[in-house]
Amino acid sequence: MNTEADINNQASTPQTLTRIIRDPAVMEGRACIRGMRVTVGMVVGQTGAGRTIENVLEDFPYLEREDVLESLQYAAWLSQEREIVLASG
Repeated sequence: MNTEADINNQASTPQTLTRIIRDPAVMEGRACIRGMRVTVGMVVGQTGAGRTIENVLEDFPYLEREDVLESLQYAAWLSQEREIVLASG
């Protein structure tokens, strides 16, 4: 059985996600898939609305299954982030 620490150690990090790109010149710097004008939010929104990976691939035939999976991994990683408010100087 995996412990929470095991799961966290297996989690993707931005360095391991090779298909997710953030470029200020593409889609206003939003996280995109392989530099295309398809954002992680577009893909995650579709899966969150109940669409299957196969449905998403039908809607975006230029995407690959790994693109969708990395989008979900990226979204999961973002949800684990913590914002720390620093004291003003």
